[in-house]
Order: sequence, then structure tokens, then C-alpha cells
Amino acid sequence: MSYNRREFISFIGKVGLGTVVFPKFLVSCGSISTPSNEFIKIPNERLDVLKSVILRGIPASNKDNLILASGLSYHTIIKWGDTINDTDTFGFNNDFTCFIPFDDNNPNDGLLWVNHEYVNPLFVSNFDANKYKNPSLHKTKDQVDKEMYNVGGTIVRIKEENGLWSIVKNDHRNRRITAKTTIKLNWDTPIKGKSTVVGTLANCSGGITPWKTFITCEENYDGFFGETIYNEENIPKHIPSHAYGWEQFYNYPPEHYGWVVEVNPKDGSAQKHIALGRFAHECCTLYELEDKRVVAYTGDDKNNEHLYKFVSSKPGSLKDGTLYVANTIKGKWLPLDWASQPLLKNKFKDQTEVLIRAREAAKIIGATPLNRPEDIEIDPITGNIFVTLTNNKPKNDFHGSILKIEETNGAFDALTFKAVTYKAGGEANGFSCPDNLAFDLSGNLWMTSDMSGNVMNKKDKPYFPFKNNSLFVIPRYGKDAGKVIRVASAPRDAELTGPWFSPDGKTLFLSVQHPGEETKDIKNPTSTWPFDKDNIPKSAVVAIKGNLIEKMNKLDKIENII
Repeated sequence: MSYNRREFISFIGKVGLGTVVFPKFLVSCGSISTPSNEFIKIPNERLDVLKSVILRGIPASNKDNLILASGLSYHTIIKWGDTINDTDTFGFNNDFTCFIPFDDNNPNDGLLWVNHEYVNPLFVSNFDANKYKNPSLHKTKDQVDKEMYNVGGTIVRIKEENGLWSIVKNDHRNRRITAKTTIKLNWDTPIKGKSTVVGTLANCSGGITPWKTFITCEENYDGFFGETIYNEENIPKHIPSHAYGWEQFYNYPPEHYGWVVEVNPKDGSAQKHIALGRFAHECCTLYELEDKRVVAYTGDDKNNEHLYKFVSSKPGSLKDGTLYVANTIKGKWLPLDWASQPLLKNKFKDQTEVLIRAREAAKIIGATPLNRPEDIEIDPITGNIFVTLTNNKPKNDFHGSILKIEETNGAFDALTFKAVTYKAGGEANGFSCPDNLAFDLSGNLWMTSDMSGNVMNKKDKPYFPFKNNSLFVIPRYGKDAGKVIRVASAPRDAELTGPWFSPDGKTLFLSVQHPGEETKDIKNPTSTWPFDKDNIPKSAVVAIKGNLIEKMNKLDKIENII
């Protein structure tokens, strides 16, 4: 199948290329076997502009600051604890960001969605886990309540004036979604007796839908209410949470978490999409086919877990359809379908149980174990699928890679594909542990890294040469095409997450997440970014601007590149 490239790129320019979500009028991407002149073509005068962009990257740094390449600057939009209305404050550890303008003709006023992945109790609830052998047993309900409030997500109106983005306080659309928000299950069968559950948590990356609602993904859910595991006789056992111990005060089943969640920005209502499976979702990237059916790519961010794809059977549905899991060796999408898979019928009682226990089901039918599949984005130039595989230390993959999926005939609902490594991490390519991806308006690939705070800047660790986590760009044109160039370095202990471009390509929204995460003594933090008077490190969303970004996004009217 082929697609209308003019509409494809025009839409991306309006919504922002921090993720790729396609409008109702788009059909699927062009064939991979199609000659290169069938892909996006840039006129010579425009290509000359892109070729002339000189990229001067920055060296790796271990400094406690957000350091940017020449030609870039940043300002903070919102940080942990900032008020958004009379009753609510911005949550902790912001991750994924997504901006949707109110009006396509005005890219400078709209709603920002931000994920809040997890908390550090030392800062959020004044609970020092270092004092106890079994820390979660010593928490109070009040401390847990504070932690529950600080995860989930935030919707806030932001506006750019005189080159600066800021929140519009007390806008009626500003609101918090937390671990106590009531959320419906988009499924006909109750889960653990409930069709409506309490809260969302472990919110890592996400996306948007073609109908312009937010997608937020529940990743490491087992740290909050534990997990249910099954032995060889299929007998369940509850494993307590390994991090927070919330189940001491709230009897919420683990099965209510680990889903893809959709949030309506108009009223804050939310639903969990059971058909997309339950596991540690890093992200969910949607594509709308010509007939309005939806394809959703999502990965399970854990060692030796899998890559998934949901293909709906009805227009605009994230409920009716089939969830597939990838065998990347054979190049096949395998259906996680109880009705047609005898092996699944032998293990599970129905399709609901298959989806709840998707990890087990995937292994039974032959899915390929991968090295922590995290973010997934679609290349606007080729239509290929890019997947970050962050690392797998037990397999001696310390630096990860970027996987490229080429769907057969460029059809996103195809059931066969080719998988190859696009970029391998390591000193040779100058990056380690790839995490979030984003394409800018010229098709350049931006990437963040996810090295854990407890291994960064340690001489005895393989990550020492890379110093702090960073933001990189991989140009698609000119003498630097294909090179991995560092353009930002994070503060100490932090990672940079959730890159999302404004519709005009002039601003890169970015989260600075968990600076000072390795702090043991709140009076002596390992980071003091963003350098508030209290010296407490705070996650924040920043706006990065400058002539470097404008040059990289030089195509004023994206339609002209066809």
C-alpha cells in the first residue's frame, strides 16, 4: 500500500513530531521496496539549507547542570510542586510530554500533558527508606497518600508570549490525574470483579490518539501494589510490592495496573485499554489506517520481554481487534488470540486472562525475548518502525541499540516484517542506553539516554565514558548524516525524557527527570538543579529553543518538501 505523503507530513507538522499519530485521512506508509525517489523528496534549494547546517555537539559532562550545545537555550515551564490551580500542584518525576494546540493556526497556545512516573519518598513524603531493613512496613497512610498524589499525570494550559512558554494558572482545563482517580476499563469482562478501577501509576511514556486524546502508559506497576505470579499448576500467588508498599493501606489488585491509559483533555476522564495487553508499557504509538482502523505499537520495558502490535478490527477502536507479539527472528507477528491458539487454550481460561498475563502468553507462542524495548516511533521519511532496546546487562548488552522494523509492503497491519539493527550503542557510536525518540520536522532523529543513576560516572562501570545522561540528534542530511551528536547533557543523576516538538518546530519540550535521585541525606543532595533557594532537586519540564533547532526544522511549510 502507499500513502499520501503531503498529508502525512502536514499533519505531523501540526501535531508535533514528539510521537507519530496519524489522522483519519492517512493510509499506510509506502513500501520499503519502493525506490527511494518514491519517499519524501526535498527540493534542491531546501536540501542545500539542511546540508549547510553545522552541528557542533558537546562533550560528555558530569556537571550538575542542564548543558546545551551552542545555539540552544532553555527556560523552565513547570516543576515539581508548582501550583496549577487553587487545589492542585505539579506531580513528581515528570516523564513523557505532549502538546496539543487549541487551534492549528496558532501553535503557541494549548494543552500540555505530562506523565509522573514514580516518586522518591525522601522528597515527596519525608520517608527515609535507608533507616529500615523493610522500609515499606514503616510508612504511614498519610505518607502513602502523598506518594499516590504525586504520580499519574498533569494537564495544564501553556502559552508562549515574547518567546517564553508559561502555564496559564487556574485555567479550567488544568487538572491532575493521580493514583486515586477513578478510571473505567475498556473491556466487557470485569477484572478482579471491577469494571472501574482506582488510579493510574508508573506512567512512563505515551502518545496521542488520532482523535486528540492523551495516551499514558503504566510501566513498572509491580513496585506499588505488587504482582500476581503463577506456578506450574497455574496457582496464583501475590508477591508484595518491592518499592512502595501501598497495599498495606489500599487493597487494590495488581491486575488493575500495567495497562495503556487514555485521558480525555476536555474533562479528565480516563479509560484503560485492556485489549492492548498488560505488561510494563514504555509507550504506545498509534497509526490510523485508511479505513480508520487503528494500529498500536507498544513494548515491554524489561529484560527478555517483547514487542507488541495491536490491530483493530473496527474503525477508531482500541478494544475490538487482535494483539500480536513479535518474533523478530522469523519476522512474524504472532496473534495472542485465545480462540485460535491451542497452546493458549491449554494454559488460560479465556481471552481476558491471556491479556492480563500477556507476558506468559507471549512466551508460550514463541515471541522473541528482547533487550528492554522502550520507545517506538515511526520514521516519516521511510515509514519504518524504530524501537529503542535500552540494554540487557545479564546478557552483557550494556549499551543497547535501536531496532528497525520494516513492515512487509509498508503496511502497518502486515503480519510479517524484517528486523535489523539501525544503531548499536557503545563508545564507537558515542551513546549508551537509548530511551525516548522523536523526529523533527525535517525527519532528523532525536534520542535520549537512560543510564541508571547508580552506575553513571563510576570508573568501574562500562558507562563511565558517557558521564551524565544526554540528548542526541542523528541528522538525516548533509555531511553529518547518520552521526550521533550530543546536544544536551542532563544534571547529575537525571535523565532527559519525553522530547516533543511544538507544531511549528521552534520549541523542543523536554523533561528533566529525577535530578539528585541518588540523594541519601536531604540536607546534602547529589544535585541541586534547578537551583531553587531550598537547594532541593526538582524534576521539571523545560522549553528548548534557539537557532540550532530552527535550522534543523528549516522547512517552513512542510508541504513544500514533497
